[in-house]
Amino acid sequence: MASSIRAVLAAPAVLAVVIGLAACGPSGAPAAGEASGGSPGNPAGEVRAVRHDAGTTDVPAAPRRVVSVSVTMTGHLLALGAPVVASQATAPGPLTDGNGFFKQWAGVAAQRGVQVLYQGFEPDLEKVVAAKPDLIVGAATGADGALKVYDRLKAIAPTVLFRHDNLTWQELTTRLGAALGLESGAAKVIAGYDARVAEVKAAIRKPGQDAVVLRDNPTDIPVFTQASAQGALLASLGFTVHPIDPSLAARSNTEGGAREDIVNVAQENVVKAFGDSSLFFVGHSPEQIAATRAKPLWKDLPAVTGGRVHDLGLDAFRIDYFSASNVLDRIRREFS
Repeated sequence: MASSIRAVLAAPAVLAVVIGLAACGPSGAPAAGEASGGSPGNPAGEVRAVRHDAGTTDVPAAPRRVVSVSVTMTGHLLALGAPVVASQATAPGPLTDGNGFFKQWAGVAAQRGVQVLYQGFEPDLEKVVAAKPDLIVGAATGADGALKVYDRLKAIAPTVLFRHDNLTWQELTTRLGAALGLESGAAKVIAGYDARVAEVKAAIRKPGQDAVVLRDNPTDIPVFTQASAQGALLASLGFTVHPIDPSLAARSNTEGGAREDIVNVAQENVVKAFGDSSLFFVGHSPEQIAATRAKPLWKDLPAVTGGRVHDLGLDAFRIDYFSASNVLDRIRREFS
């Protein structure tokens, strides 16, 4: 069995022809994540040509065994109601359950019988084969990105990879819905969430101060801008996300890089950078937040002395439909 699997994995070029990878012409190509209703060789619409961040692939019009090689993508797929049978997992920890699935959707995965494909960020292709997927979904970026093994994955089954670092969870849900033929599911999820945002926005009392959304690091502090998923969520509820003066940004941008969603601030600049803003912590335990509040440069901040330090939750670091809904619940409890 192992030798036959290795033979399959060693022949991506041959099997790529078998699974019918298609390239769309420039005039008729759908946008990334959009799908056409079939192909000339499949007038009944049994497959759909899907553009994604690794190319264009013919995928089943109605996949039945979706395997996720990205634990980040799995939450989005579950929100859509996609038939996920197995998913890559990370190590058990504060953000994950015993299987290594993120806690915000681990219960849903258990209810639907989603199996652990493998744990860790090194793809186990033999286990992917054993899961018998008719569609593989993965990430094109991040620690669980699969671009380096894309050719080997698409030799197993049609494979689509999407970035998740440069768009909102709603945009990613829409693209995945189009790729899997679940457009109506994507629209329903987003509409339900938007209704919930409107409900919470009407129910809360927003503070007069700006909001700084951040994580605390031993060195530079990543601050989430309004372009981030976390900042956009607060802005949708009527909060004003505090802009960071560019002169106070740290030179070393280790966590943010050139991204627009994060600005790093040096520890010595917290007073000038944050001013009178309220603080909203992302991905910290209550104990970690208490330790940060007690630091010499932090303990006299107006937000700390005025009791305007808020916890968005551990799951707020990785925003999908489930974690965004959890954050809405926390905001409503905190500000009602």
